[in-house]
Amino acid sequence: MVLTLLQAGAGGGNMSFLLMMVLIFAIMWFFMIRPQQKKQKEIQNFRNSIQRGEQIVTAGGIYGVVKDIDEAANTLKVEIANGVCIKVDRNSVFATAQPVQ
Repeated sequence: MVLTLLQAGAGGGNMSFLLMMVLIFAIMWFFMIRPQQKKQKEIQNFRNSIQRGEQIVTAGGIYGVVKDIDEAANTLKVEIANGVCIKVDRNSVFATAQPVQ
């Protein structure tokens, strides 16, 4: 009878450990992974909504104005100075630029 009680107690310990691990993962997901996924979704929506004439900043820190959008190649033609255009990947766009005064 004592052996049966010891085995039942050990099984409950394993179950509480498993429950604790699931709880820790749920907390990590709620506080770390979920907000990051929401932020990535917002960034992707921003990149997909870029229009011609919009001022942008690339991940490399280059400021420019979008002159053309190539949907097939997922690239943007960006004018960085009068008459100087570069081709950048749409995923390298970091943010909209505030107008320079």
